[in-house]
Amino acid sequence: MTLRTLDSLGSLEGKRVIVRCDLNVPLRDGVITDDGRVRASLPTLNALINAGARVVVCSHLGRPDGAPDPQYSLEPVAQRLSELLGAPVAFARDTVGESAQDAVASLEDGGVVVIENLRFNAGETAKDDATRAAFAAELATLGDVLVSDGFGVVHRKQASVYELAELLPSAAGLLIETELDVLDRLTEKPERPYAVVLGGSKVSDKLGVISHLLPRVDRILVGGGMLFTFLKAQGHDVASSLLEEDQLETVRGYIAEAAERGVEFVLPTDVVVAASFSADAAHETVSADAIESTAFGASGIGLDIGPETAARFAEVIRGSKTVFWNGPMGVFEFPAFAAGTKTVAQALTEVDGLSVVGGGDSAAAVRQLGFTDDQFGHISTGGGASLEFLEGKKLPGLEVLGWA
Repeated sequence: MTLRTLDSLGSLEGKRVIVRCDLNVPLRDGVITDDGRVRASLPTLNALINAGARVVVCSHLGRPDGAPDPQYSLEPVAQRLSELLGAPVAFARDTVGESAQDAVASLEDGGVVVIENLRFNAGETAKDDATRAAFAAELATLGDVLVSDGFGVVHRKQASVYELAELLPSAAGLLIETELDVLDRLTEKPERPYAVVLGGSKVSDKLGVISHLLPRVDRILVGGGMLFTFLKAQGHDVASSLLEEDQLETVRGYIAEAAERGVEFVLPTDVVVAASFSADAAHETVSADAIESTAFGASGIGLDIGPETAARFAEVIRGSKTVFWNGPMGVFEFPAFAAGTKTVAQALTEVDGLSVVGGGDSAAAVRQLGFTDDQFGHISTGGGASLEFLEGKKLPGLEVLGWA
């Protein structure tokens, strides 16, 4: 089976097209601090506008508890979308109620409305199928067809992602097509050398990816909070750094399997250790096998890879033809502990081949550190979806669109 794409829907002129986007952007005091996901939705929306469709944009934002919550309103997103499209974008103050119905009924060909946060309705994320189906049926009254373009949610069985696609003629948008093309290049005959850079806080979040990619890659570089579980598995003390004791044997197994397969785990040789988890904490750079030797002793906390490690990681990355990166190298939100992440990001911009930033915190990090999207081969809009795809899992939001 193959993915149904926009072409499969035929002429969309005059049709009400519900577009399920992922516009789950960070907000601070009602202001969008990173509009990457909004910009990623533009190719599909522009294609539909140019086709004369009547576009009904829906998305979630944050984690409201199944009821309206002003701090999670999509109104700032609708305003930003209007700026980026260079055209008016209407905003409905509910999801399937009177405001949404009236706004959709008022649409003209090529017009756009954003309806309010899907998660203001408990049925969007309900665990039971019947409740989700009932909400999907209400959503379906707003459109004639569905274009699913929220890659960040295709790994979730939610009403607007799965059940709605069963009720209406449906197809993937251009963003999902792009994401799948990139992920296919990462899993099917990638150019070599192939390096995977993994960071973030927990090894347990990356177990499936490590297991699935071990037979496919040449090197796995480990940073972030998860590096300390790797160091501990090798017998090193890690002071008070983040540690998953229950994953030590699993990590040892991966290290052994990698050796058997000829895959290199590139682990830190130095780390930045701080007195506490805070932006202005005193800190020292120390050898990775002597973390407790700092002035902070057993209370020290590792918050970044060291400069020697960062230089080694950058060398490996620049020497690779395919690189996938998911998870920051340290606490990049604190300038004192952002150097490792910035060095890795810079190296990815210099890859002579395919460089992929795997969404989530990694995408937030590169933008916060001053990089632009076009400096990388691809920045994914779905960290969790990307990881589950690379784990070999079936994603319900893709299967319902014909992907198998």
